[in-house]
Amino acid sequence: MKQYNRVMAGKQSVHAAQCFQEGWIGVDYDFVVDFTGQLPENWREFNRTFVPVYLKQHPNKSKVAAGLACGSTWTVCKGLKEGDVVITPDGNGRYRAGQINGPYFHAPGQILPQRRPVRWLGEPFDRSDMSEALKRSTNSIGACCDISSYVSELEKLIGGQSAPALVATDPTVENASAFAMESHLEDFLVANWAQTELGREYDIYTEDGEQVGQQYQTDSGPLDILAISRDRKRLLVVELKKGRASDAVVGQTLRYMGFVQEELAEDNQAVCGAIIALEDDSKLRQALKMVPNITFYRYQVSFKLLKT
Repeated sequence: MKQYNRVMAGKQSVHAAQCFQEGWIGVDYDFVVDFTGQLPENWREFNRTFVPVYLKQHPNKSKVAAGLACGSTWTVCKGLKEGDVVITPDGNGRYRAGQINGPYFHAPGQILPQRRPVRWLGEPFDRSDMSEALKRSTNSIGACCDISSYVSELEKLIGGQSAPALVATDPTVENASAFAMESHLEDFLVANWAQTELGREYDIYTEDGEQVGQQYQTDSGPLDILAISRDRKRLLVVELKKGRASDAVVGQTLRYMGFVQEELAEDNQAVCGAIIALEDDSKLRQALKMVPNITFYRYQVSFKLLKT
């Protein structure tokens, strides 16, 4: 199945014009390595080998930062297959789509040296033509993020049609209106984190002053929010239900927690979870009775009109 990924051409798309002109896309996380012959099929296997390499080169970085670096590097160098589509911002409010058309190659001493050849397609399209959900997904931290669930919308945008979809193609979504509301709620929650109950005890994970904890990429998709306790002893996986079936959101949260425990947590750190939803879902509560390290929160929406 064809993948669609948003891939940055350097910070703030500074190298986009050169990538478009020369026909490639690349990443640079300061690995002084030619990965030829060192790219396993499995992302976790790559991380097991190169997370220690990254941490040795950057002793002040965390395993969370190392996981982001290795995950993005593997995705661009190996995870994307020939025929997969990349969507790259040009730094001026537009995106260019291209198709991967060759294997990984190393360009030592050059910008973004870990590269893939790309056949760039047609004309750019405006970010303003994207649905709000797709805009949010393309804002994910890191060099790349999987946006394959927006395939119908992306194909229309690439073809020049401004007909954005309202909801991602997700068979587990039972309530489309809840999906739309809670997609916006995530941004509101992040912006107002310090005023929430969770914000009293946890901070959204930040690295070098940059908030990397929102839409953190894992091998089973991006988790909504990754937070860390003030004493640095607990990592918290926060998932918004987003209209999904209760069993689906519990299962997904557990998968994210397993990934965080295995790949990101330090030896002295525990991992717990939180699920946030509009409704007091009895099925969700029944499932969580068997999972004591996941807490359920309801949110309330307040709306007022003030005459002036």
